[in-house]
This record gives sequence, C-alpha cells and structure tokens, in this order.
Amino acid sequence: MRNLDWETIKSNYIYKDRWFIARADSCKMPDGRIIEPYYVLEFPDWCNVVVITDDNKIVLVRQYRHAVNKTTIELPGGVIDKNEKPEQAAAREVLEETGYTIKDLQFLYHTSPNPAINNNQAYFYLAKADKKIDAQNFDPYEDIDVLLIDKDEVLKMIRNNEIIHGVQIGAIYAAFHCLGWL
Repeated sequence: MRNLDWETIKSNYIYKDRWFIARADSCKMPDGRIIEPYYVLEFPDWCNVVVITDDNKIVLVRQYRHAVNKTTIELPGGVIDKNEKPEQAAAREVLEETGYTIKDLQFLYHTSPNPAINNNQAYFYLAKADKKIDAQNFDPYEDIDVLLIDKDEVLKMIRNNEIIHGVQIGAIYAAFHCLGWL
C-alpha cells in the first residue's frame, strides 16, 4: 500500500485556552505538495457511559448545548482530567452528573470524534447503575436533568432525532448489542 502520511513541517498556535486550542500546521504530502495552513483543533479527550439500572432503564442526561442552540438528551460523561484514566473519569462523571455510582464498568471502544480536524479521542463504556447515593454535583455552568428511559424508547428517540450526539448513538448501539437487546 502507498504511504499516505503527511509530514508536519511546522505548527503555529493561533489560539489557546483551557477548552479550545487551534493551530495552523504546514504539511507536506507524500508527493511533495504543501498544504498550508491546515487547521487542527485540539480538544481534551472525553468519555461517556451507557448506564443501565436494575430494571433495564437507561440513565440519560438532558442539558442545553449552545453550539446547536437546543436542549439535548445524551449519555452521562465528560472531559477526562489530566493524569486521570478514562475509566476513572467515566465513574466520576456519572456520579457528578447523575448521583449514581456504577459497577461492572465495561469498555466498549474509543474513537476519534472528527479525525479530519480534531485531535482528541472519545472513550465509551457500558455500566450497571449501582445506586443513587448523592445529589448531582455539577461543574460550573452545568445544569442537568436526569432521565431514566426504557430501551425501546431510547431507540425510538434516536430514530426521531431526539438523541442527536452522533458518536454517542454509536455507543448506545454497541452497548445494546453487548446486552443482546438488538
């Protein structure tokens, strides 16, 4: 097979803060062509968890997402902190956003949410809800409702575009496959 890898000649950071880093790369293709600038957005890695209760309800969260100007329904999860393992972040985020502890955490997969321009990874897990031990403990600027939804209703919500986070939809299907629900 042909080598299709590009060589990064130089990188220049255009903007940097805690949540958003943009850089402009100068890249050389295998045939010698130069692409300049090639913009790369650096985002933190994150995780999401398909959490299942003892009565087979899926624990979902409902929150406003400004970029799409709507309230969305999603899997609990969030950013993986520096020096934190993805599975640690998964348990922490579920507890913070829902108040549930989890057990039987099972890795589903990791993926690149948008490999054309983003450099981060998303990690997805399946877990059983242990028990609701605490009230939600939000990060600043979070305001989240917790939903317990039947598995058939979740699939209907995906079909009706009520669950719109693309990479999370894949995790829901992967979890349902593991559970024998498809």
